[in-house]
Amino acid sequence: MPSLLLLFTVALLSSWTQLLTEANSWWSLAMNPVQRPEMFIIGAQPVCSQLPGLSPGQRKLCQLYQEHMVYIAEGAKTGIRECQHQFRQRRWNCSTVNNTSVFGRVMQIGSRETAFTYAVSAAGVVNAISRACREGELSTCGCSRTARPKDLPRDWLWGGCGDNVEYGYRFAKEFVDAQEREKNYAKGSEEQGRVLMNLQNNEAGRRAVYKMADVACKCHGVSGSCSLKTCWLQLAEFRKVGDQLKEKYDSAAAMRITRKGKLELVNGRFNPPTPEDLVYVDPSPDYCLRNETTGSLGTQGRLCNKTSEGMDGCELMCCGRGYDQFKSVQVERCHCRFHWCCFVKCKKCTEIVDQYICK
Repeated sequence: MPSLLLLFTVALLSSWTQLLTEANSWWSLAMNPVQRPEMFIIGAQPVCSQLPGLSPGQRKLCQLYQEHMVYIAEGAKTGIRECQHQFRQRRWNCSTVNNTSVFGRVMQIGSRETAFTYAVSAAGVVNAISRACREGELSTCGCSRTARPKDLPRDWLWGGCGDNVEYGYRFAKEFVDAQEREKNYAKGSEEQGRVLMNLQNNEAGRRAVYKMADVACKCHGVSGSCSLKTCWLQLAEFRKVGDQLKEKYDSAAAMRITRKGKLELVNGRFNPPTPEDLVYVDPSPDYCLRNETTGSLGTQGRLCNKTSEGMDGCELMCCGRGYDQFKSVQVERCHCRFHWCCFVKCKKCTEIVDQYICK
């Protein structure tokens, strides 16, 4: 009898640990301050053990690359900001709910929204690490070593200090995917399907940054004659990466796990997703009403656009519940004039505007 009780206790603790691990995420680095390398001794384990949301493998990487952690946190912040921008006019607007799970229970559902969140946060890490390399902030990498493009004119120089997107991609893959690769679920189980979904979307986010990096050039010459150009590899603006991932979100593929432990299309009439596409395994929950079980915050109290017929319009945003009108005072700069030399002076204008919030 005592042995059975012991086994039950161990199983219960194991399940609690698994739930706690899944509830937490490395995204929480964006919500909690991360010390810069000069603030701690290199190799000091307590620093990494105190960072919330890291899996065992990610903690090991933290101990090896402590100077990277502040940029991983920066990448997570970039991803969250971009997610909130892309979904600002949607019922689910990528709201953060706490400093541990960041987005709350809604991420436990393998929906389109979850797919986008994984992709854009992985992309944020590639972006931040690649740029940190170029700026000389990391000891393990430097400027990009990408080969000279074949279509670059012969008289243009290739050698400026470019963003090291190759290193950023490799490191982000190792760090971000570690949390998924450590999970050990039965082949063909729903849990394994979710792991494969997350890995696919992480890769899609990384590839978006990698593929969109392009050549940038600077002119040299007398009086700006541009008789000579120096070129290098440069990351695309992250807003463009977010826009592309949003398009991938709109065309995301519904998948299911097979007995062989692989994802397959729910509807075989569609083309299979490429490594650059987003996938999901669960339908999106109803974001209209607050629901503690799904983690939906609902749309009550959200601002809406009375004249819009899109998702930001009051009819769709408020899910047919109606809306309340109120007046607010907006202060804007106006009547700006340029003064020699060299500043712009503006007045402040106030305007009373009508605004609408969902019931």
